[in-house]
Amino acid sequence: MYAVIETGGKQYRVQEGDTIFVEKLDADNGEQVSFDKVLFVSKDDDLVVGKPYVEGAKVEGKVLEQGKGKKVIVFKYKAKKNYRKKQGHRQPYTKVKVEKILG
Repeated sequence: MYAVIETGGKQYRVQEGDTIFVEKLDADNGEQVSFDKVLFVSKDDDLVVGKPYVEGAKVEGKVLEQGKGKKVIVFKYKAKKNYRKKQGHRQPYTKVKVEKILG
């Protein structure tokens, strides 16, 4: 059984027991979260596609940790103009373990 969920402007294919990294959620470690925006659910041979979301379907998970991704360096410069700008960015994420797929 698997489902396709939408969170943080991205789509994820999840199964029970999967660990996924999603855009930062406002939840503490160990807290339960649920994703209501389920686009697709597959149970054995039964496929349910939402328009745009599946009615009554929900994916429940547990927050394992909050963190930041690897640093990405953004370097801008203009040739012959003595303009250089170096910036770093670390995207925040939430690590979630999928526990149940309902629907």
